[in-house]
Amino acid sequence: MATLDELKEIRLSKLKKIKDLGINPYTARSKKDYTNLEIKNKFSTLEGKNSFVTGRIVSIRSHGKITFFDIEDDTSRLQLFFSEKGTSNFSHLELFDLGDFIEAFGVIFKTKSGEITIDVKSFKILTKSLRPLPSEYFGIQDEEEKIRKRYVDLISNKDLKEKLRLKSKFIQSSRDFLISEGFLEVDTPTLELILGGAEAEPFITHHNSLDQDLYLRIALELPLKRLIVAGFDKIFEIGKVFRNEGMSMQHLQEFNMLEFYWAYSDYEKLMDFTENMYIHILKETFGTTKINYKGEEVDFKSPWPRLKYFDLMKEYGCNLEEFDTREKLRQKAIEIGLSDNPTDDKNRLIDRIYKKLVRPNIKGPIFLIDHPVDISPLAKRHEDDSRIVERFQVLVLGFEVGNAFSELNDSQDQYERFKEQQRLRDEGDLEAQMMDEDFIEALEYGMPPTGGFGVGLDRLFMIAAGLSNIRETEYFPIIKKI
Repeated sequence: MATLDELKEIRLSKLKKIKDLGINPYTARSKKDYTNLEIKNKFSTLEGKNSFVTGRIVSIRSHGKITFFDIEDDTSRLQLFFSEKGTSNFSHLELFDLGDFIEAFGVIFKTKSGEITIDVKSFKILTKSLRPLPSEYFGIQDEEEKIRKRYVDLISNKDLKEKLRLKSKFIQSSRDFLISEGFLEVDTPTLELILGGAEAEPFITHHNSLDQDLYLRIALELPLKRLIVAGFDKIFEIGKVFRNEGMSMQHLQEFNMLEFYWAYSDYEKLMDFTENMYIHILKETFGTTKINYKGEEVDFKSPWPRLKYFDLMKEYGCNLEEFDTREKLRQKAIEIGLSDNPTDDKNRLIDRIYKKLVRPNIKGPIFLIDHPVDISPLAKRHEDDSRIVERFQVLVLGFEVGNAFSELNDSQDQYERFKEQQRLRDEGDLEAQMMDEDFIEALEYGMPPTGGFGVGLDRLFMIAAGLSNIRETEYFPIIKKI
């Protein structure tokens, strides 16, 4: 079997012959009357007519005086028929290889076997490929190589390509739903002076002209709430956020976040709204409210149960009314097998215990509601119980796929919570939030009662599409440099 270098040399030799014939193997011009799929779908009206078609060559079958190519464009595969009698420059076909791009002109017809085909009268090369394609049926086998050379894997990996198409539809249906409900799409800065809106370790970069470090945003929240202060009542943003955290099958370091904010609303209204939004997205993308993830079927049809955080923690063995100090929580964490981290304060311990004991056992979808104030520095306290906040998370199959608050608009309360977060950060908790004096000042101008919601769209799509690894939702996932 020829080596890659030997195969490349053969193609380079053909490239030279093409150039020697005075043919440009990398032309800037091409003609295309219909996509391959349009020719198939409109065959009844196009039969017998001439057409220009284009695509990548994915199959070559030569039989003496006749040759068949299969070509693919972004829509479908189409057969080309060449004959020594009917095709000009028939001998030039030997200069083509799998992976080359071709333009062909000819008559649309159907073979005796019923395959829609172009009877090619003339053709020209559009791009000469210098590397062989992976096997049409087996593709790239090495998993890391698939990620590193995603552009090659997608040529043969039709299933992944279709999933990525669906992701685009998934995100667009999210956008369409919000716009139809009167929300305005906005965009806010990716680079920030002060982190906020989530608990995560950031990526840091440097602004040369200003000579100062900046952070890549970890959330969209605080700039969007500033816009609520500014008088926008219903706004949303779909944008990349960046979190310098561990890699796993459900975590990306850069991912698509959807956040919306709705003035004069609260977390109760947002639960009904979110339920309707998810149902819309699933129906528009997949045609059903049912998903199947790793053999588990879940139906997102209404209504979703609303279960309280304190009740579920108690049910799974951690009554927060009893475990009410850092030391008690620390001992519980050690008891259930969590590492003993000296920097963990009460809020971090509660969150880690919850993620160990409760979340993995939830099939859902459910709304997990009324979280402890300790773990929710941006949410409004419950009017009937100051220990808890008006917050919900959407949980399904052990994943968090949505987070919402009745937003905190009391500037003094917010200031005290930021102080506590900053203290944790100063003591070594790199995921704790920073003091944001400007945001406090914004709240002092007044923010109306507001409901806010956020979800990582990549994770939600991964589950809905039944993908085993979140990196399958990305065109070019981050991978270690070699």
